[in-house]
Amino acid sequence: MNRYLLIFVLAAAPLLAHHSFAAEFDNKKPVELKGTLIELEWVNPHAWIHMEVTDASGKVTKWDCELGSPNLLMRNGWRRDSLKKGDVIIVSGSQAKDGSNLANAKTVSFADGKRVFNAGSSGDPGTPGALTQ
Repeated sequence: MNRYLLIFVLAAAPLLAHHSFAAEFDNKKPVELKGTLIELEWVNPHAWIHMEVTDASGKVTKWDCELGSPNLLMRNGWRRDSLKKGDVIIVSGSQAKDGSNLANAKTVSFADGKRVFNAGSSGDPGTPGALTQ
């Protein structure tokens, strides 16, 4: 294989792995999830919130919520320790088109209503700001 072609293919691979909001999420499927943080995964190209949500019948369901990139989150006032395992949080966003327990987060708040930050997701232009009421 031509080494220039190999370099091009390797450089393009991250672009192929990335997706647009509209390809995976549906603005017409809003979700508001209140649950317990399992993990804040600080990775590229998107950070992730993994949480457990308990419904009215007591059934616990795991949800994965896509955020913006760590770089964008930091510019919006986030830090790796903005949320801690066990925090009760509320994530508002859009559910995956396939109806799975996957969401694109727009905002994240603590259970008392104190807003942690805009999530910097691809589905919401958001505005910079951290820890607002």
